[in-house]
Amino acid sequence: MRRSDLLLGVLALAMTVPAAEAPADEGLWLFNNPPKKQLKEKYGFDAGPEWYDHVMRSSVRFNSGGSGSFVSANGLVMTNHHVGADALQKMSDEKHNYLADGFYAKTSAEEKKCLDLELNVLEEIVDVTKEVEGAVKPDMSAEDAFKARRSVMAKIEKESQEKTGLRSNVITLYQGGQYHLYRYKRYTDVRLVFAPEQQIAFFGGDPDNFEYPRYDLDICFFRVYENDKPLQAKHYFKWSAHGAGDNELVFVSGNPGRTDRQNTMAELAYLRDFGYPFVLQRLNRMEVALMSWSQRSEENARRARDELFGVQNSRKARDGGLAGLLDPALMARKQAEEEKLRKAVASNPELKSAADAWDRIAKAETKRREVAKDFLMYEGRSGFNSQLFGVARTLLRAAEEFPKPNGERLREFVDSNKEPMKFQLFSEEPIYDDLEILTLTDSLTLLCYQYGEKDEMVKKVLGGKSPHDRAAELVLGSKLKDVELRKKLFEGGQQAVDACKDPMVELARLIDPISRKVRKIMDTEVDEVKRQAHSQIAKSKYALEGDSVYPDATFTLRLSYGAVKGYEENGKQIPFETNFHGLYERSAQMKNKPPFDLPPRWEKQKDKLTLSTPLNFVFTADIIGGNSGSPVINKNAELVGIVFDGNIQSLVWDFIFDEKEGRSLAVHSAGIVEALRKVYEAQDLANELTGK
Repeated sequence: MRRSDLLLGVLALAMTVPAAEAPADEGLWLFNNPPKKQLKEKYGFDAGPEWYDHVMRSSVRFNSGGSGSFVSANGLVMTNHHVGADALQKMSDEKHNYLADGFYAKTSAEEKKCLDLELNVLEEIVDVTKEVEGAVKPDMSAEDAFKARRSVMAKIEKESQEKTGLRSNVITLYQGGQYHLYRYKRYTDVRLVFAPEQQIAFFGGDPDNFEYPRYDLDICFFRVYENDKPLQAKHYFKWSAHGAGDNELVFVSGNPGRTDRQNTMAELAYLRDFGYPFVLQRLNRMEVALMSWSQRSEENARRARDELFGVQNSRKARDGGLAGLLDPALMARKQAEEEKLRKAVASNPELKSAADAWDRIAKAETKRREVAKDFLMYEGRSGFNSQLFGVARTLLRAAEEFPKPNGERLREFVDSNKEPMKFQLFSEEPIYDDLEILTLTDSLTLLCYQYGEKDEMVKKVLGGKSPHDRAAELVLGSKLKDVELRKKLFEGGQQAVDACKDPMVELARLIDPISRKVRKIMDTEVDEVKRQAHSQIAKSKYALEGDSVYPDATFTLRLSYGAVKGYEENGKQIPFETNFHGLYERSAQMKNKPPFDLPPRWEKQKDKLTLSTPLNFVFTADIIGGNSGSPVINKNAELVGIVFDGNIQSLVWDFIFDEKEGRSLAVHSAGIVEALRKVYEAQDLANELTGK
C-alpha cells in the first residue's frame, strides 16, 4: 500500500458511538503522547515509558517512502517488498532483475549495497511550539508571518543538528497547532539481504490490490552497516513464536504519510472537486503510457516495473478516496462534526476569537483554486515528469538558495536537509533515455492539454516542436546523467550553474520564475493563512477535549493499536487470517494465469509447506499510506506481522476512521518463517529472525 504521493489527510474528530460500545481503535498517536488511557480502559494494557522508548528506537523510516523495523541485533531490517522496490529497481540491470526475480545473500559478503537508500531512526522528540509561535507576532502580515516562522524553524533545526549531530526536522502538527523537533540517526550504508519474487510479494496484482482475502508475501530484508560493519542494534523486535491470534491486541509503529481528517469542509470540497480529479487524470495517463510501453519488450517492462506499480497503486487508492468524498453519508458526517465544533467555539467566550477560523480557511481555499493548476503543473512538476529535470531544478535552486541566510531559504535547502539532499542528488541510480522520453512526452502533452498550444509559456517550453520531439531533444541533449558533472555544478555554485547550457538546466531556468511565483502565493496566501486558522481550531479542540485528540499524519513515527479481527461484508463473515492452502487454491481458481500465477519455486516446494500456516491477517489498527512495512507487535513488543495494505473499505480512512468493515492487512510472522525455511531454504536468515 504505497500512498506516499497521495493528497492524504489529517485528524478526524472522535467518532460518536453509543455509550454501551467500546470506542473505536482510532488514532495515529505521537510517541510523546501515547493513548495510555484508551489502552488501559479498553484492553487493560498499561506499559511504562521504557516500553514506548524501546518500540520507538526499534522502528525505522525509509526515506524512499515507507516504514520498517530492526528485527535482529545485527542490524537486520524488515520492510515490505514494495517499499524496498525502489532500491531493488536501482540495483537491477538487463542481466539481473532483482525486483522481479528476488535475491538472497547467503553470506554477508553477498549482501548488495543500495545506491541511495537512507534509513532514519527516531531518537528524540522535543516540543518547540513556544519558540516557533513566539517568532510570529499578532500584527504581522501573512507573508511576514511565513518568513518569521520559516526562519525560526531553520534556526532550531540548525542549532539542534550542530549540538547533537542528528538529523533535525521541525514538524508541524495539528496543521499549525503544535511544532515538535524530531531528531533522527541517519543510516546510509544499507545492504540488501533478501527479497522474494515480486509475483509472490504482490500476488493477485492490481485486481487484488486493496482487497481481502489476500495471499501476499510482501517482505524484504536489508542490513544496516556502520563503519563497514553490521550495526549492533541495541533495540530490535524479537520474533513471536506464535504470531498474531484472533482478537489479540496488537500495535503498529510506523510513519503514516498524510491524512485529511482535520480538514474543514471547504478543504474537502477542494479535494473532491479539483485535487483528486486532477491527480487521477494524470495517473490514468501515466498508467496507459507505461503499460503500453512495457508490453513492447521485457527490458521495457523491467525498467518501468516499479514506476508502473506505484502509479497503479496510487490510482486505485485515489479512486477509493474520491469515492469517499462523493459519499453523501460521509460528507454529512463530516459536516455535522464541523458544525458541532463551530457551535461549541461560538458559545464559549474564551474561544470566540476562533469563530471565524473556518471562514478564513474557506477564503484561502478560494485562492488555492485560483492557483492550483499552475502550482501542480509547474512547481509540482506534473508538466515535467523527468528525473533529469528534477536534477536540473535541484542544481539550479541550490545555486540560488545556499548563498542566502539559512532562515531565508526554501525549506528543502535549509542546512538540516542539505546532506540528505546531496545523498539523493549524487546517486548513481540508472537513468534510461527511452523511459525519460516517454514520461516527459506524456507530461508535456498534459501541459499542452491544460493550457493550449497557443499559451506563451507552453510555446517557450516546446520551442516549436511536438511534445515527443521536444522531450527527445531535452533528454538526449542533457549531460546530467554524469554524477561527476552534477557534483561540479553543485560545488561551483551560482557561477557554474549560470554558465551551464545543459538543455534541462535551461528548461528549469525558463519555468523557475512562474514556479517560484505560484509557490510564494501558495506559501503566504494559502498555507500560512490556513496554518494560523487551524492553529486556533486545534487549540479550541484541545480546550474542549484535552489531549485525547491525535494530530494528522506527517510521515513521522506514530503508534496505533487494535485487535486482530475479521469482519462481515455483504452478509458474509470474512475470517481474520488466510493460509498457504488458500494461496494455492486462489491460483488454481484463476487457472494460474497472471497475475495469479505462482513463481516456479513455489510450485516445486509446495509439498514441503505446512499449508495450514497463516499467511496474511487483518486487524483494526489505524494506518494510512506510509505505514507500509510497519511492524505489527504484541503487548510484549514481539513481532507478529508486518503491515502491507488496507482493504478497500479502509481507503476512506484518509478522511475519517471507521472499523465496521475497514481493516489493516499484514503478513503473518509464522508465514514469513515458513516460506523462508521451506520455499527459499534460507535457514540462516530464518534462524537470525527467530534467535535460533
